[in-house]
Amino acid sequence: MFRSGKFVAKRLRKANDEPLTAEQVQPNGVDLTLGTVYEQTTPGRIGRDGKRVGDRRELDPTDGTFRLEPGNYIAEYGEVVRVPDSHVGFIYPRSSLMRNSAMLNTAVWDAGYEGVGEGLLQVGHEIEIERGSRIGQFVLAAADHEGVYEGEYQGERL
Repeated sequence: MFRSGKFVAKRLRKANDEPLTAEQVQPNGVDLTLGTVYEQTTPGRIGRDGKRVGDRRELDPTDGTFRLEPGNYIAEYGEVVRVPDSHVGFIYPRSSLMRNSAMLNTAVWDAGYEGVGEGLLQVGHEIEIERGSRIGQFVLAAADHEGVYEGEYQGERL
């Protein structure tokens, strides 16, 4: 069962400690905003014995707006997310991204995770995205689980 937007909103806060806006709270989740954008500059590695994330370069917005050419970028969200016990989190792209030839790809957010996460922003046609604009919707679903998230990304950017 997916939880209400009001329930989800109680588990989020802006990374800059400002309150969520009323327009972010949706019937079934909360809209996440764009914090910053990175471009990966060196290869990463995923092996059986571990992983390494490639180096990144933070992009500078012009007058608060990122002007992105087609390609792949890392979008850092503007909110701190906390996934409560007995839940699993998912992020879905806002339709306005898809309607502008862009897509947001994310992974499962396990029970117990807390931090400022990120997603893969794929841009198919040049686009302008203003910092703080809503790019994805975070939803929580009730879920059975064994243990909670204790991986290396726990507490990221807090």
